[in-house]
Amino acid sequence: MCGRYTLTVYIDSILHRFRVKDYPGEHRPRYNIAPAQKNPVILLNEKTERIMTDMRWGLIPFWAKDEKIGYKMINARVETVADKPSFRKAFVARRCLVPTDGYYEWQKTGIVGRRPPYRIVLKTRELFAFAGLWDTWKNPEGDIVHSYTIITTEADKLIAKIHPKMPVILRPENEEKWINPTVRDTESLMKLLNPYPSNFTEMYEVSPRVGRANIDVKELIQPVK
Repeated sequence: MCGRYTLTVYIDSILHRFRVKDYPGEHRPRYNIAPAQKNPVILLNEKTERIMTDMRWGLIPFWAKDEKIGYKMINARVETVADKPSFRKAFVARRCLVPTDGYYEWQKTGIVGRRPPYRIVLKTRELFAFAGLWDTWKNPEGDIVHSYTIITTEADKLIAKIHPKMPVILRPENEEKWINPTVRDTESLMKLLNPYPSNFTEMYEVSPRVGRANIDVKELIQPVK
């Protein structure tokens, strides 16, 4: 799964990398993005222009009766994303890019109390995008809530050493197709959701403090020595 990630650069770098003209929100470098928080995602508007807007992490389907379902929807498994009622319609027409420069995963050691966290990044340390889905939900008070989820797939050879799943990292050349709502062919879209080649990524152990969502400091991305 993917339950924590980072976006440690300033807004200008994000806008440049993802070819977005403007962003109405506020962003500071983030070292421990957690579920239920609002974060920037990128999609196409009606004019097919790239826009970036803040959404809550943890998808709340449009038909949901309670927003608490979002806590169970931070990830969407690639095996069921095109068919599961929670994600089916979003997969067809509401796809987004989730900008990031790294994510955390915890190693399953089989030893009680021993689950060291690792940060996974591109070897180039460049920004990249998770494949995401988004939806719109109206709460009982009539407020509109926009939320998103991150799609996961089988881990590549590197990540499989610590966990069987990993978030889908899109190749840059596939990002435009992924967020184009006119592309609705399931088979074509599923071909974009493969494990990212392990020879382009690396991982290193970090402090267990990353497990606390209220801690968001630069020290979290430093390797454990």
